[in-house]
Amino acid sequence: MSDPLATAEAALQTGVTFEDPFTAAITLVVFALLSVLGAGSLAITYRWYFKQSVPEGISILVGVAVVALYINTASLGAAVGEGAVDLFRPGVVFFNVTALGVATAAAPAGRRIGDTLSSRLFSVVGLKQFEGDMGTVVRSAGRVTSVTLPETIEDMESYDPVTAETKAELAGKTLVFPRRLTVEQLRTRLVERLKEDYSVGYVDVDLTDEATVEYLALGIRIAGIGATLAPGTVAVAVRADPPNNAAAGDMVQVWRVGETTERVVTGELRATAGDTATLAVDEGDASALSPTEPYRLLTLPAEPRADREFATLLRGVDETMSMVTVGDNSDLAASTPRSLTATVLAVRPVEGKLMALPDRDRVFEAGETIYVLGRPDVLRRLEERAAPQVVEPAAADEDDVSTPAESDGEGESTATAAATTDTAASAESTPADADPPDDPVADAADESSPSEPDSEQPDKRP
Repeated sequence: MSDPLATAEAALQTGVTFEDPFTAAITLVVFALLSVLGAGSLAITYRWYFKQSVPEGISILVGVAVVALYINTASLGAAVGEGAVDLFRPGVVFFNVTALGVATAAAPAGRRIGDTLSSRLFSVVGLKQFEGDMGTVVRSAGRVTSVTLPETIEDMESYDPVTAETKAELAGKTLVFPRRLTVEQLRTRLVERLKEDYSVGYVDVDLTDEATVEYLALGIRIAGIGATLAPGTVAVAVRADPPNNAAAGDMVQVWRVGETTERVVTGELRATAGDTATLAVDEGDASALSPTEPYRLLTLPAEPRADREFATLLRGVDETMSMVTVGDNSDLAASTPRSLTATVLAVRPVEGKLMALPDRDRVFEAGETIYVLGRPDVLRRLEERAAPQVVEPAAADEDDVSTPAESDGEGESTATAAATTDTAASAESTPADADPPDDPVADAADESSPSEPDSEQPDKRP
């Protein structure tokens, strides 16, 4: 009886059928391991390079491709060595199809294994997150800093919201970073991680000194040219042959060609694709352009405009521009541009014209509108400071001021009680056998008559 491993090795080189179940089972196990190895290697490489999980479809494709490549290579070797190929026999075809099915089923398992291993491996050096017992040991050793995202993730104002699936994936997630980072460095790495791994455009986060996230809001970066169009300007696509080396931002003249040459409009070239050019023109000139008529473009010798360059640069950074109105009795009132973290670009007084780049020591007044440039979290705190505050009136002194009800009811009873108290005090100060108050008539009668009457004594009254 031959060795089963030797039989399987020979079968892998020449073709296998289910006529020998033992050899077929060993071959299918080998193909499954090849698929797992291929998908797992792809998952590790993909996470190392792109810092995110490989899509499941790509991992399945690679796992199946590894098995198919092995079958083709073995068949080619058999054809070269033996001169005969039996790949089209029904039994071999059925086995090969089954092998590809096994590889398809095993590839997701290899993807999960590779992704888990790479997550835990790269998290130790601060490249990615990981979970489990190993993470707890590393955290307790003080080798990394863990940041747990809140369960509730807000939407950023003036930005498109992220999808509900992204919020559900990030809610309560723990991310791991290298230790010995300052709060600002940790915040920067957290923002970069969310942008790279989860396709988030803007991040507004409040991070404490203990690496606790108190507030988190996300937004999607607005794509397209709409965000860079000035008020009163529209983008129009026309059929035109742009000049050689013309680039976005060049000022061009649009000319109509035919029997007569006529200048139609002047605009800014934004993009080109073949014989189609996208132009930014005034809203009133857009109706003069035809979507089917061909035009010629003439590039003007003008430098790129500063506002266009500023808008282009602003789209690539975290800072954005916002307007803040100073409320009554707010914390922002009586402040100056110098005391703010954001950059003050302009101030519109309550009565007056817009002041660009105001003096840094100018005091803000209630009702003014401030145009500022800064990060989303800085602008949010600035809006909170600019919110009006209601000042409650001071409470009246209860000892000096009484209500009518107190004067009519409680005041009267208080006076009566005071009089009763005075009377009781007088009664206590007078002895029980004290004489009543002096009466002049009674005193005269007492003086004229003795204490005991004497009938024999003559009457001395006139």
